[in-house]
Amino acid sequence: MFDPRTHLVLALIYGLVVVFIRDPALLLSAWGLLLVLIGLTGQQHAYGRWLLMLLPMALFFGGLTWWSVDLAAGLLAALSLLTLTSTFFVFFALTTPEDLGSALVKMRLPYAVAFVMSASLQFVPVITRKARHIMDAQRARGIELRPGWQALRNYPAFLGPLLIQAFQMAEALAEAMECRGFGRGGRRFLDDYRMRPRDWSAIVIAAALGSACLLLRYAA
Repeated sequence: MFDPRTHLVLALIYGLVVVFIRDPALLLSAWGLLLVLIGLTGQQHAYGRWLLMLLPMALFFGGLTWWSVDLAAGLLAALSLLTLTSTFFVFFALTTPEDLGSALVKMRLPYAVAFVMSASLQFVPVITRKARHIMDAQRARGIELRPGWQALRNYPAFLGPLLIQAFQMAEALAEAMECRGFGRGGRRFLDDYRMRPRDWSAIVIAAALGSACLLLRYAA
């Protein structure tokens, strides 16, 4: 619907507003809006799997803040982390790394930098799948890798194969890039990325709403 650059700007504005929210009820509302968007994009199952991995981090972060400050601050910290990361989950659900990288090149970002960024985003799900396969294979051999102190001594059996496969993928990518003449000038793009009036309207409206929220926050 929008240009990838518009998605990025909207995500940054929403994330900035989330960072400055200090009311748990407002954070829950912001998180609820993101859940609605996730439902509309049909990413419920992917978000659920991602949330299972994020929840321990959020609980740890909130518990540490609770221990350092108080319960209200701990709850706020956990909700802020969940809402902020959910913002960028929605962003990546709506924007493919290829589109984002190509659109940033249109903004005069060096192609090598844009390619590294988009390739890194593409490697995340690949590495995640490989990590899951390695864990399943090692568990089938009787090696315990579930989170816990007893499993720490077995982590080299997981990290070693994962690092080897990551280096193999990087080497194969480098060879493919060299064969395709990476870095040569005169590159053309399949899609023509242009900021249309609806993109500028969405950015202006989001910036106005974000500014209003921040002004209300500091005026209260």
